[in-house]
Amino acid sequence: MIKVITVEREYGSQGAAFAHRLSDALGWKLIDSCLIDEIAQQAGVAKASVRKCDEQLDPWYYRLGKAFWHGSIDRMPAPSENGIFDSERMNQLVREYLHKAADQGHCVIVGRGAACVLTNYPGAFHMYVYASKKRKLQWFQSQFPDRMHDAEREMEETDNRRAEYVQRFYDQDWQNHRLYHLMMNSCMGFDAMLKATMEATGLAASYASEAMTAR
Repeated sequence: MIKVITVEREYGSQGAAFAHRLSDALGWKLIDSCLIDEIAQQAGVAKASVRKCDEQLDPWYYRLGKAFWHGSIDRMPAPSENGIFDSERMNQLVREYLHKAADQGHCVIVGRGAACVLTNYPGAFHMYVYASKKRKLQWFQSQFPDRMHDAEREMEETDNRRAEYVQRFYDQDWQNHRLYHLMMNSCMGFDAMLKATMEATGLAASYASEAMTAR
């Protein structure tokens, strides 16, 4: 029985918005921005510090400095040893957080390499949402009309950061189809995506029950 769904997404594909729609349809908890708030509280650091490490690596000069002092980026000390909050510490807390969320069940998790963290987790279903460049640019324009001159660069850089994060911490290709049970183009529309997800996960009955309760 599926009890947790992870949704990885290309920037601009509206994968996060679909995850919100999916969690509402199932009556499940959505884990996205709330993760930042809870990790900041747990670590005792500002939310801004957590956001800087969210799905991205530390700046190259920071990593270079750590490699210089410790011989290799791959032989750095555990984050908890020096009390520094960086991408290493963030990833450690994210893994713990996602496993606890999965244990509780009934949740939809957005990004954060969750498909890798929970790759062999019983009852986990992994999705990847993508879209055409045209569709993503339309979304970008609706959200940031004053930044359209940088739209393609911002979208590419965001996806690259997410890919680098997954590669560094999980040694996986972020877009590798083998990581996911279902990959969908958001151009098909949320209604069709929702139907396909319910059928693929076997949660159609739960969705129907939730819909009846909401009437």
